[in-house]
Amino acid sequence: MKRMYLILFSALAVISSKAQNKFNLLVGTYTNTCESKGIYVYEFNADSGDFQLKNSSENAVSPSYLSVSADNKFVYAVNENGNQSTVSAFSYDSKTGKIKLINKNDALGADPCHLINDSKNVIAANYSGGNIAVFKKNADGSITEVQQLIQHEGKGPNEARQEKAHVHMVAFSPDKKFVFANDLGQDKVFIYKYNPASAHEILKLKGSVDVKKGSGPRHLTFSKDGKYVYLLQELDGTLTTFGYNKNGTLKLLKETNIIPKDFKGANSSAAIKISPDGKFLYVSDRGDVNSITVYTILKDGSITKIGQVSTQGKGPRDFAIDPSGKFLLVGHQYTNDIIIFKRDKITGKLTYTGKKIELCSPVGLVFTKI
Repeated sequence: MKRMYLILFSALAVISSKAQNKFNLLVGTYTNTCESKGIYVYEFNADSGDFQLKNSSENAVSPSYLSVSADNKFVYAVNENGNQSTVSAFSYDSKTGKIKLINKNDALGADPCHLINDSKNVIAANYSGGNIAVFKKNADGSITEVQQLIQHEGKGPNEARQEKAHVHMVAFSPDKKFVFANDLGQDKVFIYKYNPASAHEILKLKGSVDVKKGSGPRHLTFSKDGKYVYLLQELDGTLTTFGYNKNGTLKLLKETNIIPKDFKGANSSAAIKISPDGKFLYVSDRGDVNSITVYTILKDGSITKIGQVSTQGKGPRDFAIDPSGKFLLVGHQYTNDIIIFKRDKITGKLTYTGKKIELCSPVGLVFTKI
């Protein structure tokens, strides 16, 4: 009898392990260049790298970047559509993948390109509008009209790309006491004190940090221990490492560049992510390089380049590492596919699996639990 229980327990453990290695992959897309319904939900097997379409939204307009609620029941999306841009709230059933629009409201700024959410608020970065829009969340997951709008003013030396403020990303500090906003147009990172329960003064400016002129700060990420910030600059490929103090201040530690020294083409740096174990940093460039560069993160927060690989497509605007850390998936805006790489958890290096998801203009990739 004891042997039978052991066999049964082992079998259940194997089944449980298999179940835990399946996740949902949510993909936001552009809908104005090819046929797309908006947001797509795939089941992804982190043991094999296989995938299966589960569901999609219906006729959502260019829901490019997504943010999932902590309870896994709601998805928030920016709808990039010029001066008609909105921010949308969706209900989300992770088991079936069903995603349904609850409501949407005017972004009050053109071309929102990034957003975050917590239990109280949804905060969006309006790129062309050059501002930050804050929406309150209702109990049913819906969002209010904009309750706070913060306008940035200024420009940079690149006349074509920095003619005005361009807020490109908003990000919470690890303790949620601050919100960071990267302004590509002004070559600045703004730091706002976060007051989630406030009605209309949710964000209050604490200060800003200047970065290299003409570099165009795009996306940033925090180290796993919260002591460092890694900032990727779109216009010149600069990758900047900051020390981070919990009182909301940044200290410049080092600058490097992700573009190969002998490369002659155009660059346009895009996404930056850290592996689930916190040991490796990945950055993409969607210019003529079309690559992902891999760095190892040392204990003192410094980084060392360990390799660079082709993304096997054009326009790697975003990528995501599955929660198990076994695979890295790259969404290509221009070749309309998501390329699946196997990730070596020991070395951090990437190997193309030959597998890909064909999908119209993928832009934002997010993994969730099922």
